[in-house]
Amino acid sequence: MIKEGHKVSGKEDRIFCPKWLKVSFSSISLFFGGESACFPCMTADSNPETFTVWMKSLIMQGNGLTVFNGNGQIVYRIDNYDEKSSREVFLMDLRGKLLFTLRRKRIWFLCDWEGYKDGGVNTEEIKPFFRVKRVLKFISKKLRCDVKLCGGESRPSFGYRFEGIWGRTAFRILDSHGGLVAEAKRKQSLGVQLGEDVMSLVLIQTNLDHSLLMALVTVYLLIQHRI
Repeated sequence: MIKEGHKVSGKEDRIFCPKWLKVSFSSISLFFGGESACFPCMTADSNPETFTVWMKSLIMQGNGLTVFNGNGQIVYRIDNYDEKSSREVFLMDLRGKLLFTLRRKRIWFLCDWEGYKDGGVNTEEIKPFFRVKRVLKFISKKLRCDVKLCGGESRPSFGYRFEGIWGRTAFRILDSHGGLVAEAKRKQSLGVQLGEDVMSLVLIQTNLDHSLLMALVTVYLLIQHRI
């Protein structure tokens, strides 16, 4: 767990800035909309892109998730004041715009997840943008999940697959052809491995929707009861 950090006063909440982030408070002030910034959802850059995923909310005493880009700027966040492993979480951008609503759907003893783009979950007629279903393998430490993209199609199509191990945050995301999309592992800073609540997420295939990728990462961490 990360215990040391800087405390920054905000409008109504107190913000916690970890020392390993090494950014000025002006960057954190973006959280309150003090400065303008633009973070594109997609990029055609062929070079791998690295994000830092911190399994904490910057709002003190709040569960959630905070994602930083390579420049140390906040790009995605989840601020959940309830307990961990909530049945419904909301992925937002820096300014609080809702990107995905993630809802747990339990069928008998199975527990799947559905993702609704731009908060469409409130309308029953709107289909989920994607569904995540665990691949059951008894007496196995491996965790595998299939992701089907629904969109506007009548029949969902296979999109991605998670591959990880129960109890560990490191995992991979593969596409429908088995190609590596992204890989997450514990973050290192100056040769020192940080706690399990800080991950380095390397995006190999950069020509996809970053918000969708972060929604899938969030579902994986929810399944692992990490956030």
